[in-house]
Amino acid sequence: MNSELKIILGGGESGVGSAILAKAKGFEVFLSDSAKLKDEHRNTLNEYHIDFEEGQHTEEKILSANEIIKSPGIPEASPIMQKIRDKGIHVISEIEFAGRYTNANLICVTGSNGKTTTASLIYHILESAGLNVGLGGNIGTSFARQVAEENYDYYVLELSSFQLEGVFDFKANIAILLNITPDHLDRYDHDMQKYTDAKMRIILNQQTEDAFIFWQDDPIVTKEISKLKPKSKLYPFAKKRQDNVCAYVEDQYLYVNVKDKQFMMEQELLALQGTHNVYNSLASGIVAKLLDVEDDKLRESLADFKGVPHRLERVASVKGVQFINDSKATNVNSCWYALQSMRTKTVLILGGTDKGNDYSEIEELVLQKVKALVFLGVDNKKLHTYFDHKVATITDASSMEEAVSKAYELAEKGDTVLLSPCCASFDLFKNYEDRGDQFKECVRKL
Repeated sequence: MNSELKIILGGGESGVGSAILAKAKGFEVFLSDSAKLKDEHRNTLNEYHIDFEEGQHTEEKILSANEIIKSPGIPEASPIMQKIRDKGIHVISEIEFAGRYTNANLICVTGSNGKTTTASLIYHILESAGLNVGLGGNIGTSFARQVAEENYDYYVLELSSFQLEGVFDFKANIAILLNITPDHLDRYDHDMQKYTDAKMRIILNQQTEDAFIFWQDDPIVTKEISKLKPKSKLYPFAKKRQDNVCAYVEDQYLYVNVKDKQFMMEQELLALQGTHNVYNSLASGIVAKLLDVEDDKLRESLADFKGVPHRLERVASVKGVQFINDSKATNVNSCWYALQSMRTKTVLILGGTDKGNDYSEIEELVLQKVKALVFLGVDNKKLHTYFDHKVATITDASSMEEAVSKAYELAEKGDTVLLSPCCASFDLFKNYEDRGDQFKECVRKL
């Protein structure tokens, strides 16, 4: 028995998974959450005989640790984190902790937008090709719990900037960086460089045998690469053929050139449509070819992938009005991609908890494509300040039912109602999934 105490802060999927792994490795474990735990997490901790507390933090016990595993949602500004930092206690993420106990091939995806879709698509491709692969990180089952209980040869990990803040020795065998646009700036003192630095930790510790896949057309990413000079082999992708780019689109075909071989596929056969999804498919294709997935298998997987809930998810057509759930668009850039893919006049539902958003990014698309705006939030002042006098029809809603009802009234046959909020969901909903589920339920009642 290892008598060293492991303190886990946060009792969600990440924290509970970390606690299970720590227990499996013989540590004494104590989990602390300042909020009430979900029943399923409380039951799991009891089942594994893990010591925990909820609704409080016992500071004396927490501050006695020499290392703390922190869940990604806990901000640095919280009082307990300030005390932990003042004491100089080492704080790591679940990703760092779990990475110590696996020799699996780690395929890690980050980016301000598209990481859930891309991680899910890569997982679908590899699983369909017969690889022994797990999916974790910011999606699915906790990575740490899978390391404790499964025996995968590969993991596809979706990693947020919050998770990457707490990695130190962790190394991605294949790192994928889709893009960097302003997001979560409220967490990073409204300093874009701090957010960028967190994202760039995806290539921390990579060596010459590792791969780094990135979007060549992203000015922030390319600037950081020239500054950081990664040791890993670079695999850039872009919308058009360029020097040194190994994946691109030309004449309505996707091309992926890896290991002196070329994969090609008609763009119209992709399951995922829209410009942003072309990038997600290109990045996924590079991973597949690096891991020697056969062309036929890759083509099949890119064509039959079902997509991710709450990301440009078609809900229903009601009397000729199409309803699309993009609740996962919790930042302005995500909404930009959604609007870009609209082919009809659109009634757009926006609003929620603002994260330091700059709405100028979507202004041009709103003026081109949006006939009416519905603001769904507790405080819509910032949205009104920006969009009043720019869009003729604007209305407010304080519940999803009201938002859907008003949007339906404003739409005509042939129009689209798009929920793509640009904001976090915590003012009116538990999370973006709850927001999207309520949207779907309200649409189905029309």
